Amino acid sequence: MNFIDAITKYLSYVTAFIMATLVVLVVYDATLRYLFSEGSTALQELQWHFFDVVILLSIAYTLKHNAHVRVDIFYDKFSRKKQLFVNIFAYLFFILPFAFLIIYISLGFVEMSFAQNEASSDPGGLPYRWIIKSLIPLSFTLVVLQTLKELVTDFREWRSL
Repeated sequence: MNFIDAITKYLSYVTAFIMATLVVLVVYDATLRYLFSEGSTALQELQWHFFDVVILLSIAYTLKHNAHVRVDIFYDKFSRKKQLFVNIFAYLFFILPFAFLIIYISLGFVEMSFAQNEASSDPGGLPYRWIIKSLIPLSFTLVVLQTLKELVTDFREWRSL
């Protein structure tokens, strides 16, 4: 199970690098646009693609570090055993079914994009849109793997309490 954490960890380094690159691209694009009245459709689309990569590849990392959105009004007051039970319940009945649904739906979406060799409809836009779309099933596969790892870890702790 440590290999799942390792994958998530190394992907976080990739997303950190992409985020830093994204910041540079945004500054560069804004400078071109506002100081020199120049712009690039491809550059703007690249920014959106980088943003997509950061979001999609960070979902599993967020789950690993328990930084996801949750209503903590009651959760914080629960005993550790109840918190673990809530986590296990959420993994089994919310996260895993949702992730499998997204994977199932997005595979056809990516396949169609690849078959059509989908590209930007804007002049000067980026080609090969299927590449960015292929991150959807990939990222949710990573979510499934991370969820299974967290499920096993939390279940073991819950049983020991």
